[in-house]
Amino acid sequence: MRLQDLLAYKKSFALAMNIFEVSKSFPKEEKYSLTDQIRRSSRSVTANISEAYRKRRFPKHFISKLTDSDAENSETQTWLEFALACKYINQNTFDDLFKPSEEVGKLINYMITNPEKFGAK
Repeated sequence: MRLQDLLAYKKSFALAMNIFEVSKSFPKEEKYSLTDQIRRSSRSVTANISEAYRKRRFPKHFISKLTDSDAENSETQTWLEFALACKYINQNTFDDLFKPSEEVGKLINYMITNPEKFGAK
């Protein structure tokens, strides 16, 4: 299986791209704070899945990178909460981004608890 075929990879990549598009409308004064942080954390979810998958022959490393990915996903959710509280996004946009993030978290946790299904020995 190719990395890009993993459901967690596909969904986290799509979420990061959606966040990128939405964050284009954030105020300029947020460019180096909230905008940068939410883009970085959302992209890091996918990047850590990539790193984990490449190291899947080593279960401890695989799980470690996936826990990093899960942490970045949680950070992304926190930035989404800030964006909502600051009124940079409305509740519908928040829900449209937060729900997929929760789904990505479940997929990552499935990978963590079932490493053998992903080639870890």
